[in-house]
Amino acid sequence: MSWIKDNKFIAALGGCTLVGVILLYLLGAHGATKYAEAKTQFDANATEATEYEKLPLYPKATNKDGKRKALDEYRLAVESIQNSFAPFQPKAIENISPQDFTNRIVAANKDVRKAFEDVGTKVPDAFFVGFEGYKNSLAPSNTTGILDYQLTAIKRILLALAKSKPSSLKNLCRPQLEEEKRETYVAGDAAARPLPLEICFVGPEKCAREFLSSIAKADDQYVVIRTLRISNEKKDPPKTSDAKFDKPAGSKPAGVSDLFGGGGAFVLPGDQTPPAPGGEKPAPAPKVQDSSRILSQVLGNEEIRVFLRLDVLEFLPAKKLP
Repeated sequence: MSWIKDNKFIAALGGCTLVGVILLYLLGAHGATKYAEAKTQFDANATEATEYEKLPLYPKATNKDGKRKALDEYRLAVESIQNSFAPFQPKAIENISPQDFTNRIVAANKDVRKAFEDVGTKVPDAFFVGFEGYKNSLAPSNTTGILDYQLTAIKRILLALAKSKPSSLKNLCRPQLEEEKRETYVAGDAAARPLPLEICFVGPEKCAREFLSSIAKADDQYVVIRTLRISNEKKDPPKTSDAKFDKPAGSKPAGVSDLFGGGGAFVLPGDQTPPAPGGEKPAPAPKVQDSSRILSQVLGNEEIRVFLRLDVLEFLPAKKLP
């Protein structure tokens, strides 16, 4: 007891430490018990969930029937889509001799050039229906089948463009296919193979409308427009000074008073012709034939430049569904 009296601080510190250790032990034992109980419950739930996952469909048989019904409906939908694209699916593509393919390019180029010349469309001198690389060389023998299919589609597109009467064909770019680069095309899960093509032409707005409508309505080819850019060839807006007014038939040059054909009187639309000076019977206003030239000047008669990046789709054989 004398030592405790002499060392009160150390004794108090030791007592507090002992009490703290006892409390920590009790808390740890309690926590360990709760952890053991939680782990036991977790293991039981995990085992039950694993058993459910091993079933064909869990947790109810009605869900399995519902999933089977959904899969059947999905299968019918996919088959319907495949059947709808059947008219666009080409027959078996077979390679032809490189010389025969070159002859077909020459013939297609001649037909397309003639179609453009007949409507007055300017064509670049180097134009060769997108196959400029084969002007002086033959295509590889293992690529002629797919290239001939692409040539047929390009010819049909260009003839449709010529029919819409553009003023000029600026450019036609056909990127090389994998086979031309000595690579192998891998379809993967794709249902169709895109054959890209870029076209740039200049013409009136009506030309662009008719051309886009024609390629969208094709019965034996499917074309997807990936990029469409339209710009106006004339950058400046029309001016009022550009308008040229038509002169009335049989009229003589007159001042401002004759401009409205009423002896100087201005008549609003719907009003009757005002009486002539002196009570005389008014002379009929001269008849003006509107040639729409004024309206054209106001609205603009400039042409537009159209750039198209499109894909001609080669639909692959329909996949057999599991």
